[in-house]
Amino acid sequence: MRRPVKKRPPVSPDLVYQSVVVQKFINRVMERGKKNTARAIVYGALDKIKVSGLEPLETFETALRNVGPTVEVRSRRVGGANYQVPHEVRPERRLALSLRWLLEAAKSKTGRPMVDRLTDELLAAAKNEGEAIRKRENVHKMAEANRAFAHFAWSGRNTSKK
Repeated sequence: MRRPVKKRPPVSPDLVYQSVVVQKFINRVMERGKKNTARAIVYGALDKIKVSGLEPLETFETALRNVGPTVEVRSRRVGGANYQVPHEVRPERRLALSLRWLLEAAKSKTGRPMVDRLTDELLAAAKNEGEAIRKRENVHKMAEANRAFAHFAWSGRNTSKK
């Protein structure tokens, strides 16, 4: 049986865009407690998007929507064998994965400041391109390939015999 969802403290909106999602992204970018550095990186990337003539918050949210997976596979042990069973992704997890994948894609590129790498990845993701989109496509392909095992998905009933 699935354990209850953990009660997490609410995240306050960020200072510039009054968006909870931007604040969560700043928290993901932050390393070793350096929040001002993380803010400078995220706001710098959003400012560069604004300079390019696009609406920064709208572009950011479009990128997150495009990167977020709708299905993923989870391991399920049935009769001594492990199966990769496709599952729908809950909205909270979809957001967390898209934030993580965007940041990983930006960090994987080297040789330029983080602000530039993050800007490029956000713009690419908003156009359905880039490394984070490729990651989502791989997850979707894996789920599609294992669609035959969908009948092993967890159900609400207890199937154990007494």
